[in-house]
Amino acid sequence: MTSIVRHITFDCAPPHEPYAIAEFWSQVLGHPVDPIDSPGDDEVALEVPDGLPTLLFVRVPEAKTLKNRVHLDLQPDRPRDEEVERLTALGATIADDRRKPNGRGWAVLADPAGNEFCIEVSTAEREAITAKESG
Repeated sequence: MTSIVRHITFDCAPPHEPYAIAEFWSQVLGHPVDPIDSPGDDEVALEVPDGLPTLLFVRVPEAKTLKNRVHLDLQPDRPRDEEVERLTALGATIADDRRKPNGRGWAVLADPAGNEFCIEVSTAEREAITAKESG
């Protein structure tokens, strides 16, 4: 027997509301907030395609104190730097910039509740970098 990943859960400590953080991630990923959830709920989920884990946003009493030990790495369908600009305009902040002059690397962002995630290069960027380096 094995297990599956059912939820990826994000803590939301005051003053951050689970519904507001779910709305942020809805804009990041393009998946709607579950219609059964409402502002003020202690748990709010995103609707995701079958077979993928649900992103769940849960109210917790304590504030974040350390770096996340687990986080999402996102690969955008647009250039990495354009995606970083789009997400910071939505309310993310840059927590650590690991982008390199040769185009490799990533940006560590934090959502409005402080949950960290990374933006990597797109597939097209990765292919262009590899072709340049090998040829």
